[in-house]
Amino acid sequence: QVQLVESGGGLVQAGGSLRLSCAASGSFFSISEMGWYRQAPGNQRELVASMTTGTNTNYANSVAGRFTISGDGAKKTVYLQMNSLKPEDTAVYYCKMSVKRGVSFQVWGQGTQVTVSS
Repeated sequence: QVQLVESGGGLVQAGGSLRLSCAASGSFFSISEMGWYRQAPGNQRELVASMTTGTNTNYANSVAGRFTISGDGAKKTVYLQMNSLKPEDTAVYYCKMSVKRGVSFQVWGQGTQVTVSS
């Protein structure tokens, strides 16, 4: 079974930074997509940032210029560098990967809480 393990969440003051990590384990051939989503109380889960093989990264307008998504294929890990954090960034952050083992399927992490205080 493919699993994603997230780390790096926590409590930070507004203007601070955090780096989230998400590492995949299990048996699969490749990763075609990596992304970060978040869900705040009362809101739908929303796309924060994503990467697809052979394409540029893309970001939600609310985080563009502040967050950076990156990946390490050898480590099967995706990162989210979060700078200039705002209270409205408070949410549970979920990583997602599209992995291939014969066919492609999506795997989600269990989420990590990010809380930004003013």
